[in-house]
Amino acid sequence: MPPRTCALCDNARAILKRPKTGQQICKECFFYVFETEVHNTITEARLFNRGDRVAIGASGGKDSTVLAHVMKTLNERYDYGLELFLLSIDEGITGYRDDSLETVKRNQQQYNMPLKILSYDELYGWTMDAIVAQIGKKNNCTFCGVFRRQALDRGAAILHVDHIVTGHNADDIAETVLMNIMRGDIARLGRCTSICTQGEDTIKRSKPFKYAYEKEIVMYAYFKKLDYFSTECIYSPDAYRGHARAFLKDLEAARPSAIIDIIHSGEAFEIKEDVKAAQKTQQTCRRCGYMSSNELCKACTLLEGLERGMVNAAVTDRARKKLDANGPQPENLRTIPLFQLPPGRVQESSSVELSVA
Repeated sequence: MPPRTCALCDNARAILKRPKTGQQICKECFFYVFETEVHNTITEARLFNRGDRVAIGASGGKDSTVLAHVMKTLNERYDYGLELFLLSIDEGITGYRDDSLETVKRNQQQYNMPLKILSYDELYGWTMDAIVAQIGKKNNCTFCGVFRRQALDRGAAILHVDHIVTGHNADDIAETVLMNIMRGDIARLGRCTSICTQGEDTIKRSKPFKYAYEKEIVMYAYFKKLDYFSTECIYSPDAYRGHARAFLKDLEAARPSAIIDIIHSGEAFEIKEDVKAAQKTQQTCRRCGYMSSNELCKACTLLEGLERGMVNAAVTDRARKKLDANGPQPENLRTIPLFQLPPGRVQESSSVELSVA
């Protein structure tokens, strides 16, 4: 049987089958359609303004490495007019993050982008190794997720950027929809499929890979021979997300479109007005100035629990009440520095229409 030709160019030999569409195409056509789909996602959502300073959340893994490569490629190809930076968070995980940051440092040289690394240790006075040593692996992802989100905003403020982009892909978003359904988390279910988020007191954040399949990101990195770190976090096997991921992989095996279908279903969810009215309004943390739905933000509550040796206090409401019953925080405990947005940052300017080739 003769080799199959590319379904798109009908010229070169097809060497891969797209997980997203099932098309058998050549390598060059795959690069083009993958990059074009990301470009279309960016332009249709009008994510950027010309002249924006954009920080790429860089972990050294496949998603963030491909994102850095594609953002640089599209910025040059379509003249977005963006100033790109790499922003990495060092959680303090020996044998994992220290190795992946070496990859990020190489990416800095390969893509010629400025790099900022901000650590949990300098921001919170704790590393994830120290946190896990105290709390175990049951709720460690809760601590890491909360600390990481705030660290990204703080790193972006230091860089004076207008926008943060992260490598969250279609699989990640579909998993989040499933997780929020399983947990009955209506508040997060209503916003987890948004491609772009921004509060009054936070920096704009978006996901250009919202509709990009994880398998295609891996294929792109492989065929482009990109330099990335492939080891999973040593603390993640016990994460709740793993159950949603395993379920999603089973669905994808039966029907590849399940990933996009779940995202579209999440987009179609509408929260009743009475439920919206009952949700807490956003305010500012009285201790560190970061956005919060309570007097204290989640990061400050978690840090206080660690400092006072009551690590479950920020994980459950019952334990939080126990922490409050023990009296106010002692003055000598560590706290998070005051959060401030970059001076003169425009909140919501009108987006520049980027051309679609």
